[in-house]
Amino acid sequence: MIDTQTGRLLDDEHRIHLALLDRVEQALARATRNDGKLGPLLNEFAHAISHDIERHFGFEEEHVFPRLDESGDSPVAALMRQEHDDIRELALELLPLVRRAAELDADGWDQLRQGTLEMVERQVSHIQKETMAVLPLLNDLLDADADAELAMAYATA
Repeated sequence: MIDTQTGRLLDDEHRIHLALLDRVEQALARATRNDGKLGPLLNEFAHAISHDIERHFGFEEEHVFPRLDESGDSPVAALMRQEHDDIRELALELLPLVRRAAELDADGWDQLRQGTLEMVERQVSHIQKETMAVLPLLNDLLDADADAELAMAYATA
């Protein structure tokens, strides 16, 4: 159970991101090429890749993972950092394809679909780990003042 404000904020964002990933995955599974109808969805996905992921990851790396390290949960923090790095690397490869989706030939479209499916798989797995292993730990790691401070920092980031 997630009892902290900070944990609930991160969990809410996870749920929003999972819903987007599901919509993107479903749309790309049905589409044979970008017919123009995917534009708004792909723009939303590009924004999530370029902005939302970095904001979320940066917050966790600056404020959450150091607390895990201090509490003796360094292996969990190390795994989460590695997954962040892997997702960022994939995002750097995928983002240009997503932004140019309307211009892609068949090979480019296949790369976009394959990269997107990999991104979905990695992010869903990562979010599940954070939801099950990291966010519940915040209940013990944050007192009410620290929780309020972190929640405010995240809300204004």
